[in-house]
Amino acid sequence: MMAAMRVHVVDPSAYTPPYDHALCAALARAGARVELVTSRFDYAHAPRQDGYEVREAFYRWAPGSPGSGVRRAAKLAQHVPDMLRYRRAATGADVVHFEWLPVQPLDARLLPRGRPLVVTAHDVLPREARPGQRAAQRRLYERADAVVVHSHHGRERLVVDLEIDPERVHVIPHGAFDHLAELPAAPLPAELEAVDGPVVLFFGLLRPYKGVEVLLDAWKGVGGAELWIVGMPRMPLGPLRSRATPSVRFVTRYVSDAELAAYFRRADLVVLPYREIDQSGVLYTALAFGKPMVLSAVGGFSELVEEHGAGWLVPPGDPVALRSAIEELLADDAARRELGEAAARAAAGPYSWDRAAEQTMALYRQLAG
Repeated sequence: MMAAMRVHVVDPSAYTPPYDHALCAALARAGARVELVTSRFDYAHAPRQDGYEVREAFYRWAPGSPGSGVRRAAKLAQHVPDMLRYRRAATGADVVHFEWLPVQPLDARLLPRGRPLVVTAHDVLPREARPGQRAAQRRLYERADAVVVHSHHGRERLVVDLEIDPERVHVIPHGAFDHLAELPAAPLPAELEAVDGPVVLFFGLLRPYKGVEVLLDAWKGVGGAELWIVGMPRMPLGPLRSRATPSVRFVTRYVSDAELAAYFRRADLVVLPYREIDQSGVLYTALAFGKPMVLSAVGGFSELVEEHGAGWLVPPGDPVALRSAIEELLADDAARRELGEAAARAAAGPYSWDRAAEQTMALYRQLAG
């Protein structure tokens, strides 16, 4: 009987625990022996699924508060020794699959050798690039035996913009976070529970490329509904609040998975007004909850809508078109229901984690011979 393939999924900084745990569980269901090698998630307990092992091998010394300069400095000081320690441990795997590499100028030199190496390009190219970051990213991708992207748009950017060998770039869709939709929802804050009208939701880290200010400009003039902007800020909040009308509510803190379930269940419409993106975990959360969406026509968003009808597209950076789409959908229950049903079908089929694991395992077998 053939032994199960031994797979290490590695996310040193625990940057995307929901993705990591969902992928590992799906790979285990597909027959692999999976170990997630990561660090402790700074903001909360990261719920594990069944079938795989978890080893917190990175950044075990974590002084200071999450996101503080002290915490970042401590992680940076530990990065090289932790990567070297993991490089020795990687001999226990048949395939090593890195999800994120937080110090890219160093990481291309620190990656394990002697095992097939896969890197997922979640951020295909840096959106808020520092000097030399694009060159470091290219060296990193060239060091890998295979690079996984989540859309054909992402593949084209790597092949054309970074000149990565097209034979080494593989499109494997992101899975819909169906495990979040199965969680019991926590109560919303009392002031939000009292809202009885339609709710439009923007969810996720607040960063400049996500177009929050475009959404706030579009919201001016929208009546009879509330806009909830929920997520930790990674940009100044003052300019955003100054654009907001009284029907906008901000929840600017870490939101647990149970709270996330409550926000998505309550939302009548989810809006992702990004200026640029390849794919977004928020989109795959909305798919799992079967929510109608308005999306900017950027990156892999367009592929989702054009292939599966799970949303409406508007030009990026266009508040007038965004307002029109929001108002039209808020007024049309049947259209929202149709979009929600398309989202649920996509989540259960082409964007299921089992489908993603099947394609990922095929790639592993190809690399491992």
